[in-house]
Amino acid sequence: MKQNKAPEVEYRKKLNLDEVREFIKVQSPETKIYIGGDSERFRMNGVWYAEYTIVVVVHYDGCRGAKLFGEVTRMRDYDQQKNRPALRLMNEVYKISEMFLELQDDLKDREVEIHMDINPDEIHGSSCVLQQAIGYIKGTCNIVPMVKPNAWSASFAADRYTTLPGTMKREVA
Repeated sequence: MKQNKAPEVEYRKKLNLDEVREFIKVQSPETKIYIGGDSERFRMNGVWYAEYTIVVVVHYDGCRGAKLFGEVTRMRDYDQQKNRPALRLMNEVYKISEMFLELQDDLKDREVEIHMDINPDEIHGSSCVLQQAIGYIKGTCNIVPMVKPNAWSASFAADRYTTLPGTMKREVA
């Protein structure tokens, strides 16, 4: 029996990087940038997948409102242990790093934070990649990332982004 192979990465909502760059360029130097991500594991047609939401939060002048940009992708999830989601969480970290690297030339001279949806408390499964994830972001982005409970753009903004009108809701068949 031939099984349809899922694409490696499916963009549920693709971020327009040029739009983000242009928006950042016209903001004041005091404007702060936060990049964060979250993922959710789900089963579709008997196969495990993960949806990754990566957000860029542009905080006007660092003290007023903010504009939220985001991207949602879907990939097959090969994690064997649901309670220790190392592969899924590291994919999330790779995507956050990739977003930062895509935008880094436009982020010069701005305060930038990277937020990861990882809990340092060992009772939580996400702690299994804490040191690896921090090291990866420090090495690729030269930024010390924030983790829970200080990683609000990962914990709240990415979650909120998936509920906004115009974002692709997951359809499970």
